[in-house]
Amino acid sequence: MDKNQAIGFVLMAALLMVWFYFFAPEPPPPSQEIANDSANIANPQSVTPDNGSIATFQDGENQSPALDSADLNNARYGVFTPAMVGKDQELSLENNVMQLYFSSKGGLVNKVELSEYEDYRYEKPLVLLDEQSSRIKYMISTGYGNIDLAQLYYTAEKKSLGDTLILQFNAALGNGKFISHIYSLAPNSYEVGHKFVISGLDSEIAGGKVSMIWDNHLKRLETDIKYSRNYTTVNYWLTSGSMEELSARSSEKQVETFSEAVSWIAFKQKFFTTGYVFNDPVSTGTVSAEYAEHDTTTIKYCQASIDIPLANFSTSAGSNKYYFGPIKMKNLKNVAPGFKENLYLGWPVVKWINQFAIIPIFNFLEKYISNYGIIIIILVFILKLVLTPLTYKSHISMAKTKALKPELDELKEKYGDDMQKMQSEQMKLYQQVGVNPLSGCIPMLLQMPILFAMFQFIPHAIEMRHKSFLWAEDLSTYDSIVSWSVNIPLISSFYGNHISLFTILMTLSTILYTWANSQSTAQMQGPMKSLQYFMPLIFMFMLNSFPAGLTFYYFVSNLVSFGQIAIIRKFVDDTKIRAILDENKLKNKDKKKSKFQARLENAMKASEENKKSRAKK
Repeated sequence: MDKNQAIGFVLMAALLMVWFYFFAPEPPPPSQEIANDSANIANPQSVTPDNGSIATFQDGENQSPALDSADLNNARYGVFTPAMVGKDQELSLENNVMQLYFSSKGGLVNKVELSEYEDYRYEKPLVLLDEQSSRIKYMISTGYGNIDLAQLYYTAEKKSLGDTLILQFNAALGNGKFISHIYSLAPNSYEVGHKFVISGLDSEIAGGKVSMIWDNHLKRLETDIKYSRNYTTVNYWLTSGSMEELSARSSEKQVETFSEAVSWIAFKQKFFTTGYVFNDPVSTGTVSAEYAEHDTTTIKYCQASIDIPLANFSTSAGSNKYYFGPIKMKNLKNVAPGFKENLYLGWPVVKWINQFAIIPIFNFLEKYISNYGIIIIILVFILKLVLTPLTYKSHISMAKTKALKPELDELKEKYGDDMQKMQSEQMKLYQQVGVNPLSGCIPMLLQMPILFAMFQFIPHAIEMRHKSFLWAEDLSTYDSIVSWSVNIPLISSFYGNHISLFTILMTLSTILYTWANSQSTAQMQGPMKSLQYFMPLIFMFMLNSFPAGLTFYYFVSNLVSFGQIAIIRKFVDDTKIRAILDENKLKNKDKKKSKFQARLENAMKASEENKKSRAKK
């Protein structure tokens, strides 16, 4: 071996040693069990928790591999850790008018069914709310962060106290600390007692308050979704004794902050409401409502966000209550002070007529008559009978005015260019014959509150919901004999995409009544004569989408009024009326003006002078 070969072998040996040192083959892979253990140690987040623990790490958190899941849970939830795991079970309470469903996770009401009512598809029971539409959170601030008490797991116990059913949810947190929900349901009741207790946790909850956040997407319950939205809002009762409400007809999002202590809140729809009554009033909170414009299953998106003092959750605090049910006077009036205001019955005078006259009569009739169309007819006859003296007096007054038409026409021809003089002579004539020109209007004005009372009562009467009569399938919404889906400019906007037969009959009967009434009065001249026949046509457009029960009421009322005029005419002798007026004219020829007439003439003179002064300018 020469020198060059020796150097070559040495270099080759050195290269082999370097190769085996740096590029040796990897050892065979470990068994699957060993691989899994290694992965668990390297990534504690991937451990599937057993029933005694839950994984709570968030991405990016650096935790020691030696820290077990129990330690991690304690770090995240602290004293609330024992209630962060459990089994979600459904429980229920039921009486003869509704069924409530609860979840052991959260211990809250998840679903409400009203057994006696149908939804807009005429299917029973009516689902007032469910998990998809309603969610309540009870948020607290702690040293571990914000915690939603609705995410805790509770154990449940169901029992009864006499006829009242009790369902209690309890979350034991150790060392005498606990959270519980206690619900009570009596027979035939839409009220659900709710006692919410938080015990031994004052030092754990920052700010001394619990924030109740109730998101309620109000479900579609009625056929006419557009009309329903105009009746859907959030109401709340101030302890000073008045109800506040968000604008129901506004298409903009409505938000209001409590200006003073509040006793209850209510998510009100046309015929049903979901309410919560606080045993101890709350002072801090906001409510909001927003149109669900393109959602055909939801009417409005509503929310109530309320801060409740921690003292209201003590074991000695009173019980709150829910109300899940119909907007019906007999059910609302005893729920809480002012809760009956969820049934809107009009302005004060109109409301009193409804509350103390119309509703009691209506409730009496429905005890014996099941057909609500017949009830409406009887109600019309009762009201017309009560108002007959006023109607008769009004008719006699108008007949006297008609008898004076020749004299009035003569004055108009004589003083037509001098309005002040003509009005003065007219008042002199009225005084001489003993006729008060306002006496025909006063009886009509006295009847107006009843007209307005029915206008408010029938659209809000849940008793007529899904009740049929003749061709109307539902007296609580419009009756449609013809409908179309195509949007017709102006027609669809101002009249609708349907034709209500009761509204047409109401319009025709109004025109008939107007004509019959004009035969008993002095004929109107000029635009007023046309206007009295044009107004019913305007109401035909306005009321086409109103409840069939209302337009049917007006139709029957017009027919009865027409009959009243026909009967009264048989007892009124125009010749005798003329003779009485002539006799009064002779008696009162030299009679001084009354104080009322003097004031009226002075007012007319002042008005005429103002017109002349404006004309000169």
